[in-house]
Amino acid sequence: MSANAPVLPPAKSASTPERILRRLDWQVIRHLDGLLQGDYRTLFYGDGIDFADLREYQLQDDIRHIDWNVTARMNTPYVRQYVEDREITAWFLLDLSPSMGFGPAERPKETVLIDLVTTLARLLTRNGNRVGAILYNNRLERTIPPRGGRNQVLRLTRELLRESEAPGQTTTDLNVLLHAGLNTFKRRSLVFVISDFISEPGWQRPLSLLNRRHELIGIRLWDPREVELPDAGVIVVEDAETGEQLFVDTSNPEFRRRFQAAAEQRDAELKENLRRAGADLFAMSTAEDLVGAIVRMAALRKKRRR
Repeated sequence: MSANAPVLPPAKSASTPERILRRLDWQVIRHLDGLLQGDYRTLFYGDGIDFADLREYQLQDDIRHIDWNVTARMNTPYVRQYVEDREITAWFLLDLSPSMGFGPAERPKETVLIDLVTTLARLLTRNGNRVGAILYNNRLERTIPPRGGRNQVLRLTRELLRESEAPGQTTTDLNVLLHAGLNTFKRRSLVFVISDFISEPGWQRPLSLLNRRHELIGIRLWDPREVELPDAGVIVVEDAETGEQLFVDTSNPEFRRRFQAAAEQRDAELKENLRRAGADLFAMSTAEDLVGAIVRMAALRKKRRR
């Protein structure tokens, strides 16, 4: 559940794609160029895109890259090696369902998503790569075919700013979005899945399949008030997915404790589901600085691949 229906964020009510991109170029990308020294390999690339060769397994290797057929023939473990394409295709699978509107009025999860996607698309297209997206708001809304260049970044941002029609169903099912990606991506790609992962169950399998076939980066957006309620007295909360409203007394310590316990349980279940899917996920809060979040993700990806 989320507090009263969110006020329309500034990114959708006043900003234009050109203004958003100029702001991010100045406030985010310029700083990232300095902090990462222009090397985005640790953020965008894992073990590469195209198969290159085989070699004997070493202790630090990822067991997911073991070639079991060759291993059986040689009677010793062998792993596949990959090389990066000079140009890659990146896809964004984007959850724009109602729960993404939750958060501070000036920076709900949806606004963070817009800034994050615009930034990542800008970094990718500067190096000659192509970017595309599939947008979902409790139903598939539209697919933006991958292209390169600054105009493609502006197009992505413009589509994210566009008002959606009322969703066809009341609850989010990420299965629909993930299966759309599986059916659309014909060659190995860099795939970003960005969502709050508030969804009907069953999305683990398609996420696992995406992770096997592509270079997958999952990003979960969350707001601190989804985990810990402030002491604000009696308030009306609304389920962003169904519209159901309920009066709750946030001054009651026992209610706040149970709310936090339920949130922690959801978080633990999400982590377990991702572990089963074999997917790597990064969490980003609406309270977190975008520059710091991207640098942190790059550092974590580099550490996890060692």
